[in-house]
This record gives sequence, structure tokens and C-alpha cells, in this order.
Amino acid sequence: MKISSGRTLYYGKGDVLAYRSYAKPLTVASLPESQYVGEGNVIFAHNIKFSVSGDSLLPSFTEGDNSLVVATDSMKNFILRHTADYKGSTTEGLLSYISELFFEKYDHISAIEIEADRIPFLTLQVPGQDGFQESHLVYRRSHNDHASASLKTIRDDNGPRIINHRSVLSDLQLIKVSGSSFYGFIRDEYTTLPESHDRPLFIYLDIYWTYTDPIDGINGDAGRYVPAEQIRDIAHSVFHQYTTPSIQYLIYQIGLRILERFPQLAEIGFESNNRTWEMIVEAEEGSYAGVYTEPRPPYGFQGFTMNRDDL
Repeated sequence: MKISSGRTLYYGKGDVLAYRSYAKPLTVASLPESQYVGEGNVIFAHNIKFSVSGDSLLPSFTEGDNSLVVATDSMKNFILRHTADYKGSTTEGLLSYISELFFEKYDHISAIEIEADRIPFLTLQVPGQDGFQESHLVYRRSHNDHASASLKTIRDDNGPRIINHRSVLSDLQLIKVSGSSFYGFIRDEYTTLPESHDRPLFIYLDIYWTYTDPIDGINGDAGRYVPAEQIRDIAHSVFHQYTTPSIQYLIYQIGLRILERFPQLAEIGFESNNRTWEMIVEAEEGSYAGVYTEPRPPYGFQGFTMNRDDL
């Protein structure tokens, strides 16, 4: 974050692990591609990173004057205690709430950047009187894809104002065993990659989105909030439905579907990379049973953003 002199100046606290129990349940509108309609938020857990900036903090760097420094340990305690006060149901809302309260408490701070990774805990099925049912006591920590969000807020004459925001689905890993290809690319003296007309395609994918009005992400309104779980399910559905000639074309089709489903979004973006396995034993004729191994360390990657003009 830059201050009025043009310097970059910020400091803060990372890895603030906040495990809130029994936050407000989240309810969202249904989609054709997804069974997700919300969650109980019995465990509302985040890994939060928080930093502040402002001209008033410059003497702490240049003169060793700590009189206006809020200790990063105090930041940690502020975040943890006010996570308990939060009445909403979304990560974006929690970040906005903490930022606004911090501005109220410390009027010499002029900018805040805050981001959080949602730490997912999944419900478990346990035996009940009428068959298996969800346990409301025991949850399983997931290390698969997860939601994230970030906000940058500044103080102006009218109070806190969000100047940048992003919601993210991180670390999605998908393998499609058939129905993907890659051919027709430039072939010259540097080309050793064979063309493929049907290959298993293994991708790592991060998807991020911004709202036309960031309040839609903060308030968690059932008709306006876009959950990462529905973004994930759209990606699953499109990957299943389309025969794709490249990862680039695949992510474009996913982006179109997301923009169609969510008119409240301004932009959708992707960071993907190709982790397609190398074939060791090719399937015999009439059989699909091949053997593959992990690819060599260099990997291809793609980045792409889309907005409503793409529709």
C-alpha cells in the first residue's frame, strides 16, 4: 500500500487462525449445475492476513517512533474477538466487518488490506434411526479446494470505502479421463510434444470473481451472494459436458456459464495449469486401461479474465 509520498508502507499480521462456531447459516439460490443451497456455518473458520497503512505510520519506519503503532499482536486479538461479534454468514462480510471496526477504533489508519482463506470442515454421515444422516456434532477437515476473499478499504471523507475486492475458489484439481484434446499448434524445430486427439486432462484451477457492487458479497443476500461451492459445481459441469481442444477453451466456457448464471458479477478470472499425466503403458485396442505417471516438473499455465462483454 502506498502513502501520499509515493512510498510503499504497510505492516500487519498473518496466519490469524479464527475458528468461529455457530455463525449465521448461509442460504443461496439454487442453480441447475449445483445441489448447493447454503450451509449451517456450524464451523466458520478462516486463516486471516491483515495489514494497515497510512502517512501517520511513516515515523515508525524513519524515526523509530512507535507512538502510533498498533502492535500486530493487538491486531490478532482484535480480529479474534470481533470474529465472535460478527452477525453475518460470509467470508467477505467478516472481512468488511473487521475493517470497519478497526477504522472506528484507530482513526489514524488510512488503509486496510485483509484477506482470508476459508478453512473447510465437511459434515459426516452417521447411522440414525431412519438410516444414515448428517452428524451435527462431528466434522471432517478438508484439504481440497476452498474459498478465499480479499478486501482493500480506505478511509475518505465519507468513511470507509472499498476500492478493491476479490472472491476466490482456490486449489481446484480436476481430472477428465477422456474428451479432451490438443492438436493443431505450431510445429517447428523446437516441437517434441505429440498431438493428442483424446487425452486424460488433469488441471489445477483457481477461479476468482468480482461483483459489480461489492455489497452483494458482503451482505450474503440469498439472491445476490455467489458461493464458491456453486462456482466449483459449474466448473465440474462444464468440464463434464464439453469436448475441449485446449485448457484455454475450457476455462472460457466455464467463464461464460458463470457470467450467465450470475448477472451480479462484473468479472471472472482464471489461473490454471496443466498437470496432465504422462502415458507409460498405452491402452490396448478395445480397452481403456492405460498406465500413467506424474508429468515432469515444468508445467504449462494459463491466465484469463472475462467480463460481461464476453456474453
